[in-house]
Amino acid sequence: MSQYKLIFTGPTGSGKTTAISSLSDIPVVMTEAKATQRNPLHEYKKTVTVGLDYGLIKLKSQDKIHLYGTPGQERFDFMWDIISEGGLGLILLLDNARVSPLEDMRFFLNAFANLIKNTQVAIGVTRTDISNTPKLSDYHRELRLLNLNPPLFEVDARSKKEVSLLLQALLYSLDPNLKSKS
Repeated sequence: MSQYKLIFTGPTGSGKTTAISSLSDIPVVMTEAKATQRNPLHEYKKTVTVGLDYGLIKLKSQDKIHLYGTPGQERFDFMWDIISEGGLGLILLLDNARVSPLEDMRFFLNAFANLIKNTQVAIGVTRTDISNTPKLSDYHRELRLLNLNPPLFEVDARSKKEVSLLLQALLYSLDPNLKSKS
């Protein structure tokens, strides 16, 4: 039996906790605290992750994929290296309705550069139903400027199917020879 660790990161409200919850075969362990700052784009968001989120995918082969979500606020960045230790890859979720999602992308790619250099990253853009700009082509343009070409999708973090496709894209970018196990 093999065990793997995948990391979910991104700014507050990008859907990390929701994405892990949509994939996890166990109830998600969350370290949530009451949000102390109001964000007009996230009036619904009453709590924020302050430690980590944890979920688990149990594969038919008895292998396990451990899912770890980082806190999105920069003041908790000391947790990012701790959570990333031993990570197989990174899923970066970006909230398209935030003021500067392209800046958020650059920030998180830089903050996790060491992990990305040693593994891979896949990027999911959430909340495109709230804001349809920037477009995926804008993200691709920015990634080309950074000499990166990761998998990039619009994702609804509530959709197991969509988050699963993003995770599969990350795994295939790690090992293009992977075959789907039925």
